[in-house]
Amino acid sequence: MKAPIDYIELKSTDLQKTKDFYSNTFGWDFTDYGPAYTSFSEIGVAGGFELTSGPIVNGVLIVLYYNALVEIRDKVIDAGGTITKEIFEFPGGKRFHFTDPSGNELAIWSEK
Repeated sequence: MKAPIDYIELKSTDLQKTKDFYSNTFGWDFTDYGPAYTSFSEIGVAGGFELTSGPIVNGVLIVLYYNALVEIRDKVIDAGGTITKEIFEFPGGKRFHFTDPSGNELAIWSEK
């Protein structure tokens, strides 16, 4: 039996900024579990953010899908994200990388 990815947990240096960024950019909804944890669901996989005061070291690259890369790239920037790799082509599509306001690095890809 294979074990599927069931939950993704990230760190956040400011939960409100994190929630604002992902809500405003990608339309995610959150459920708070006390002052140091918030979770998201119904986006393909469930997960959450844990408040931390320590440095965040990226060990996992989460890749999101969005059909219009330039449009979503602009939304990432407008919401306070930082582009770490501009849009580039790879076999099967294009993608870019960004960091959220807490420093978590993610990527977004599209076939177009």
